[in-house]
Amino acid sequence: MSNTMKDYSEKRDFHRMRVNSEIQITRSDGRVLAGICRDLSATGMQLYVEEPIEAGEELVTLILSNDDNFPPFESSVRVLRSEAEGSGFLLGTAIIEVKR
Repeated sequence: MSNTMKDYSEKRDFHRMRVNSEIQITRSDGRVLAGICRDLSATGMQLYVEEPIEAGEELVTLILSNDDNFPPFESSVRVLRSEAEGSGFLLGTAIIEVKR
């Protein structure tokens, strides 16, 4: 099947994996806040936070693991978009660097 015939959701180069895991987010000013990583792909992640974060801000994220076979996932991300959702904000981010 050609790319022109694929459904939009199949056009991504990297598929998203639903995670819904707690994530620690360190803002550029050093403040640390808790959030939820809703999904993760090879190039970005979708985060839910309770305070507004502007597009363009760089964050350090950390998803801890309860399993010794899976180390923590730490990365630097750039916020591409921020949209109000419920009592918080949904962030679309691009992964700049995977630290571990």
